[in-house]
Amino acid sequence: MMNVNYPIIDADGHVLEKDRELHDYLGGRYSSAPRFETYSYFPSLDGWNRGTGVPGKDPETPAPRWLQFLDELGVHTTVLYPTGGLGLGLVQNPEWACVLARAYNSWLAERFSDVSPRLKGVALLPVHEPIEAAKELERAKSLGLVAGLLPAVTALHKGYGHTDFDPIYEAAERLDMPLTVHGAPSRGMGFDFFNKFLHVHTLEHPFAILIQFTHMIFEGVFVRFPKLRCAFLEAGCGWLPYMMDRMDEEMEKPYRIQAPLLKQRPSELIRNGQIWTTCEVEEKALPHVLKQFNPKCLMWPSDYPHERLPDMFSHDIPEFLGRTDISDETKKAILHDNPIDFYRLKL
Repeated sequence: MMNVNYPIIDADGHVLEKDRELHDYLGGRYSSAPRFETYSYFPSLDGWNRGTGVPGKDPETPAPRWLQFLDELGVHTTVLYPTGGLGLGLVQNPEWACVLARAYNSWLAERFSDVSPRLKGVALLPVHEPIEAAKELERAKSLGLVAGLLPAVTALHKGYGHTDFDPIYEAAERLDMPLTVHGAPSRGMGFDFFNKFLHVHTLEHPFAILIQFTHMIFEGVFVRFPKLRCAFLEAGCGWLPYMMDRMDEEMEKPYRIQAPLLKQRPSELIRNGQIWTTCEVEEKALPHVLKQFNPKCLMWPSDYPHERLPDMFSHDIPEFLGRTDISDETKKAILHDNPIDFYRLKL
């Protein structure tokens, strides 16, 4: 395994937010309202029992535990995403979505970002009210958060290619803050006939990502906002060559007139430096992706504390650094250069 002389960045870790902690940050009439603890603030991601932990997993990850984990792995900095908050898009009441997003972002900044510069936070955006979401992105920057999260699954019946979301994109460009699309919920995605979580979890992240990705590309979001940076997270990177070929092929057909803003092939737009994603350390498709996609737009995610036991994470970086099918220069880009560039990190 090669030795590295640069700080390694985790582009996608998670906090485990709790209602009882968020309650202190609620504003307006919600701050004094009675609290019925049997109901969670964030909607359920689906009907699956995700709250029963696997023995040995970390049930809580406060800032000290996160810093300990980073030290154990030899990682300098992590960028933190929510857990239950990934379901914010399923909130039906726009007012509550705005209140809850503000509470989460204030909690995240105070409990993590303010504790250590190694813990960078990503703001939840209440996409139900795009103008309010744009204001919240601006507030998030003042709090020291480094990006804004667009929940991949929503109850809004429209994708992020819709011009209704333009205030968010305008703010992101003006603030030089990236946006990220992150999945988790499986509701409304046609998985109801599955009776095993294995089936659902295999598809929920990539399907949600591909839906929003397709809509944003064909509706010209990245043409209308040429300085916008957006990452599509937690679906690996192997989907990119497939989608680049698929979308190019679709634009050769008569109904390409339905994407009037696209003046170049989708694959060219996709590798122009605006689209980012993360890759798993063991992905066999990675060398192929590197040939077709922009190698400056790939990052490494730990996804801690989700999915695996703590000791399993310790194999990720040695395994990745030991790969012989990827150059040392590319490894450094994925582990260090690219996340710093995407999030505009100051270490």
